Amino acid sequence: MTQHIVIAPDSFKGTATAAQVAEAIADGWRTVRPDDLLQSLPMADGGEGTLDAFAAAVPGARRHPITVTGPIGDPVDAEWLELPDGSAVVELAQTSGLTLLDPLQPFAAHTVGFGEAIAAALDHGARRLLLAIGGSSSTDGGAGLLSALGARLIDADGASTAHGNAGLATLDRIDTTGLRALPADGAVILSDVTNPLLGDRGAAAVFGPQKGADATDVPVLDANLARFARRAQDAFGQDLADAAAVEPGAGAAGGAGFGLLVWGATATSGAGGVGEAIALTEAAAAASIVITGEGRFDDQTADGKVASWVAGLAADRTMLVAGAIQAPTEGIFLAAASLTELAGGAEAAMAEPLVHLRAAGAALATQYRP
Repeated sequence: MTQHIVIAPDSFKGTATAAQVAEAIADGWRTVRPDDLLQSLPMADGGEGTLDAFAAAVPGARRHPITVTGPIGDPVDAEWLELPDGSAVVELAQTSGLTLLDPLQPFAAHTVGFGEAIAAALDHGARRLLLAIGGSSSTDGGAGLLSALGARLIDADGASTAHGNAGLATLDRIDTTGLRALPADGAVILSDVTNPLLGDRGAAAVFGPQKGADATDVPVLDANLARFARRAQDAFGQDLADAAAVEPGAGAAGGAGFGLLVWGATATSGAGGVGEAIALTEAAAAASIVITGEGRFDDQTADGKVASWVAGLAADRTMLVAGAIQAPTEGIFLAAASLTELAGGAEAAMAEPLVHLRAAGAALATQYRP
């Protein structure tokens, strides 16, 4: 009997895109059950690969190549994605991402390029923005993106501040006179991060070390973000700025979540936002089995990661493929396959991920009993 199988994995970071993962799992499944109807809906959680996930899942999506200012000023080739309903997907990792810097520069890196990409989508007439903000290289609080959208960050002498977190140390006021308005249908932040802007769980303390900050840098980064938040009170209103600073997700992308929130964007789960936009909820409801996946399934997966979100759609009909499984899967997934186990080790799994993803698809198909 033909079964409807939906395949909705995240990317396996550094080894395979979500689309490649979905295709490989499907290829493996077909070797065992060739008559099943397979539907690939690659997923993402707001980080690197989100734009590609939309492009693969939404018929008629159109890529728009652009060149923007990279995280320390060098030009970067990127793109934004136009959806048939007039929405635009803009991915921070492409314009201001961690992988664009070597070495990392925690005080100098900024989000200007991300703002430029947003502006390009607005210039084209985008009616709604879907803003994927994972994978940031900076801790500038979103100051760079706001400046690219027309805000002026000014020091005590009336000059524009330098970009990056370091420039926030001299910030005296923010002039929003030229700041562009949100598009007609608003802007949605896609992120799996729930941290606030400041403090022990804030952008600098939690994510600064990933961006090159050492123990002595973190308090300085946090103090500069706090100064930015105070100046935002004057520019955007104290109530709005205070609420934005403590909003879950304000600390995402080095505080870019905060900058977008004070601009007027709303925050949502990255996986949930992507899943809704590509109609995964409806597909999962009609499916016999849903297969999801991620590079590592561990205790953090429950914090908004793709695999946990997909499992919530079809709790008794979901299977998992993961590069490594480091947390219990019983009671969450109907079946699970680990590439590390199939390959005989992590190094072998990462050397040929597509080979072992196909093996995982075949293994799950073998276990399936309709």
